[in-house]
Amino acid sequence: MSTTLQGTVREKLGSRNARRLRHQNKIPASIQGEGKPNVDIAIDANEFAVARRRHDHLFDISLGEKTETVMIRELQWSSLDRSILHVEFRRVVRGQKTEVEVGLEFTGHPKGGVLNHLFTHIPVLCLPSKIPDTIEVRVDELEAGHPLLAKDIDLPEGVELGMDPDTQIALVVAVRAAETASEEGEEDEEGTAAVPASPEGGPDEG
Repeated sequence: MSTTLQGTVREKLGSRNARRLRHQNKIPASIQGEGKPNVDIAIDANEFAVARRRHDHLFDISLGEKTETVMIRELQWSSLDRSILHVEFRRVVRGQKTEVEVGLEFTGHPKGGVLNHLFTHIPVLCLPSKIPDTIEVRVDELEAGHPLLAKDIDLPEGVELGMDPDTQIALVVAVRAAETASEEGEEDEEGTAAVPASPEGGPDEG
């Protein structure tokens, strides 16, 4: 299932025109990929916000008589008010699998240790309509010293792993080992702070 967004092709580019669009409650965007020319467009900010709240992944962008089927590739955010400054869309083909990175949601508590995350996102292959919001990873059965491998993750139906299945995703570190490592780190910091800086001209002579 996809969401239809109304878009208009941008004839004028540049930061000044982008600001003008945002004042009109529109978001500058671009469509790329599939060996076709890039298209610079503008979309309605409210319409896009509603789609994001529904966690939509697949979009049909209507550009007059032409429609582009796309997914979000990258969002550019404002550091001031966290508004979206620009959206980069990537063309996709319906019925054809595409690679996308999906976040991991670790649930539960490992046995006798602390979970050390090595990856928080993994690449997967699936149809655009099957892209999951997140992938749940239960860690209740993991014990200290045991790694969680990519192949151990239960993927949703229709979703394939897009990385080496033997890649370590997380590791359970024994509680005492974690505390010791933390203490050693604190001692190193204290030791470093206690060493006086060498004078720029070197040691005094005579």
